[in-house]
Amino acid sequence: MSKVSVERGLHLEAFLEMLSAERGAARNTLDAYERDLKDFSAFLATRGKAQTEATARDIRDYLEYIAAQGLSASTAARRLSAIRQFHGFLFADGVRKDDPCGSIEGPRRARPLPKTLTVEEVDGLLAASRLAADGRTQEEAVLAYKRARLVCLMEVLYATGLRVSELVGLPLSAVRGDERFLSVSGKGGRERLVPLSETARLAIDTYLPLRTQRLGDKTSPWLFPSRGRQGHLTRHRFAQLLKDLSIAAGLDPSRVSPHTLRHAFASHLLANGADLRAVQQMLGHADISTTQIYTHVLDERLKDLVQTHHPLAKKGKAS
Repeated sequence: MSKVSVERGLHLEAFLEMLSAERGAARNTLDAYERDLKDFSAFLATRGKAQTEATARDIRDYLEYIAAQGLSASTAARRLSAIRQFHGFLFADGVRKDDPCGSIEGPRRARPLPKTLTVEEVDGLLAASRLAADGRTQEEAVLAYKRARLVCLMEVLYATGLRVSELVGLPLSAVRGDERFLSVSGKGGRERLVPLSETARLAIDTYLPLRTQRLGDKTSPWLFPSRGRQGHLTRHRFAQLLKDLSIAAGLDPSRVSPHTLRHAFASHLLANGADLRAVQQMLGHADISTTQIYTHVLDERLKDLVQTHHPLAKKGKAS
């Protein structure tokens, strides 16, 4: 192995360690950065260069190269982001005396609006889950447990906007503290408190005794225990339950997913006057830019406010 290859590997390893230690990056994130940067290194190797020798021209040529391969603008933007951060790290560490990414403009990409549901559609899903819980066979302990669990999952998801992995992986301790809040451990181990609605709290209180009954002599640290390898309900199983529920509610199941309900949570909050920063905190977004996909909701709300309350708008209607 050449000296250049060894040095390149050491710099990349140090960069990944920094992302893990200082930014709490998840394993999947680190793997993605490593793949993208190794691809750029392979491109530079064809020019006999290491990352520490890359110029702005090299980076532009690389972007043209991956575009010619038919890769999407979003993929190119992600790879450029990895290259930017890596070279920023090299510059900050004194490995490089300059940052070749300073003058590079990223590829333009259209950001699609998140798929969501109307308030009425979500109400239909919640009503369908409650209807399932009110069946005539409540005396059947297993069925009663599963029905109460479904109501609890749905109410908590729509009340909090949790990621599906956060929802199914909730520890029992998350609901043992202040009844007004849910304690959530999100990406990178970041803790946050999310307010609970009264209906969500009621669903939890209804579900917990049935959970205890269902477990019998066994114990589980998870709010939604399962016999599977993970020990708790899986994302896949919850997605299946949600598809069945959407059919019962008369909705197209292809439009309904746990992530759709997360988007519905955020969109409905903003449409009803919530602050974007508060929604960011409840969603567990590390950066406000991630939450800004919902600014179309704010635009509509502001437009409605102006048309409804501005004196000139009222005057225009009167004339």
